[in-house]
Amino acid sequence: MLVVIVALGSAVAYAVAMVLQQRSARSVAASESLRPGLVVQLLQRRVWLLGMACNAVAFGLRGAALAEGSMAIVQPVVLTGLFFALLLETQLDRRPFTARETLGSVALIGGLAMFVLSADPQGGIDRPPTMDWLVLASVVGGAALLTVAWASRLSGDLRAAWLAGGGALLLALTAALTKLVASELADDGLALFRSYSVYALALVGGLAVLVTQSAFQAGPLRASLPVLSVVEPLASIAIGAWVFDEQVATSVLARAGELSGFALLATGILMLTAEPRAQTPVPLPTPRSVA
Repeated sequence: MLVVIVALGSAVAYAVAMVLQQRSARSVAASESLRPGLVVQLLQRRVWLLGMACNAVAFGLRGAALAEGSMAIVQPVVLTGLFFALLLETQLDRRPFTARETLGSVALIGGLAMFVLSADPQGGIDRPPTMDWLVLASVVGGAALLTVAWASRLSGDLRAAWLAGGGALLLALTAALTKLVASELADDGLALFRSYSVYALALVGGLAVLVTQSAFQAGPLRASLPVLSVVEPLASIAIGAWVFDEQVATSVLARAGELSGFALLATGILMLTAEPRAQTPVPLPTPRSVA
């Protein structure tokens, strides 16, 4: 239960971070997409820095949850950040939460609960073999690179969605490395700085920031947030099963519950992000107003 509570705290902080970062990223020229200059300009904006501070809190809470709990539990719980992000946007836009958004939220939370109860993850290891990490980095990193390369040929909402997909893969890899680093820190203390994992975490985490901010910059939140919210937890669960040997229930009844839970999650996400009023663009701040 404590793991779920900590993961929910991460979801709330992550929601605030996404809203603040997306509103700031949209004010940067499109020519800076996927370039270090994008992050350089964002570093000059107080709103974005506040979003990064919230992201750091979310990162820390998720790391604490991953250190004690299964990725199959933690990552889906973090998915509820989508609900909190949209709720925050309704407050900033000074409009009520609609009936469609309420039903979507019920579907999202209900689907999450159904999946967690059905999956009942057990076991797992803290330190997978190095060879497994090399294979994982090749597969996930390669898929993210191809996704971002394809996104560079697109524009508008499609570009935002594909960049979000690449960013989500990198975020899932970041979560896996976070779990490894948290375990090494608990066991080895500062000796972890002699391990490759902490440096791999810094590199992959930095790339994830650049790609996700480029996704936020390319289009409205509704174009990138659903992809981030779906791809990241799915990829994280797959990584948990593949690299960390996490086992979920495999009976026919359990599988039916897991699939039904994800179907409800997908329905809730579609209802929330396809809400017409939620798609209404909000005025973007000028660079000076957020500098």
